[in-house]
Amino acid sequence: MNKAILSVLGHDRPGIVAAVTAILFELNCNIENVSQTILQTEFSGSFIVTMPQNLCLEDLHERFIENLTPMELHVHIEPLLKKKVAFATRQSEPFVITTKGPDRQGLVAGISEIIANYGVNITNLQAVFKGGDEPGDNIMIYEVDIPNNIDQQAFYRDLREKAKSLTLDISIQHRNIFETINRI
Repeated sequence: MNKAILSVLGHDRPGIVAAVTAILFELNCNIENVSQTILQTEFSGSFIVTMPQNLCLEDLHERFIENLTPMELHVHIEPLLKKKVAFATRQSEPFVITTKGPDRQGLVAGISEIIANYGVNITNLQAVFKGGDEPGDNIMIYEVDIPNNIDQQAFYRDLREKAKSLTLDISIQHRNIFETINRI
């Protein structure tokens, strides 16, 4: 299979997803995964696609440059190699770690360091910093896979201690509970 991962970055506006997916459709590419978000005023999208065997990365990239450069979008494409093995935590449970607190440098680094030290994988991260000292205005949501074989009490304790040192309120919930509580 001929797979590629492409990243598209640029100033947000309506029609970016339509432009990207139209090119992929015209070139007979199949979209397997998409992750797209707006970071303040900037569009960020990642696509994993299966390409037809007769399409090379250079041709795909050239087509994106032709069509997206006028929109001032930047594209990066690389092959998704078969020999890369996805990280998989052997036995784990999905949790959501939420922090709220005043904005300052080092918040993501501090919390993610504790997460990494325990071999916990961050599967999704959303951070919204509006600045200032209003705790409710600055939120980080980490979706993580916590291995069953770690000392979870020590992990939670270290997270709480780090959050306290950073003046953050922290919540750690199983993803199923988080989704149930936050269901609209």
